[in-house]
Amino acid sequence: MTDADPSTILQGLRGSIDNIDAALIFLLAERFRCTKQVGVLKAKHGMPASDPTREEQQIARLMRLAEDADLDPAFAEKWFNFVVAEVIRHHRTAAAEPQDD
Repeated sequence: MTDADPSTILQGLRGSIDNIDAALIFLLAERFRCTKQVGVLKAKHGMPASDPTREEQQIARLMRLAEDADLDPAFAEKWFNFVVAEVIRHHRTAAAEPQDD
């Protein structure tokens, strides 16, 4: 076993963190592209911006996934609630805009 320089180890770990952060940003962007389409569909058909039943199901699913991944389920729920609040804002904006038929 070799004694690696802590600065080198730190640099490597930070590089991994930076790559993960970049992947998360691109995944979130893709998620919002999909939810934007959902918002437009809901707006065209007069559907409500939020779906509390779906949100409850998603929270339960994500909390189970978080447990499986050894991530704090409460954190997963907070993250989801944060993202959904932004999605609902987008859906309300879409509903307020004129819809093409």
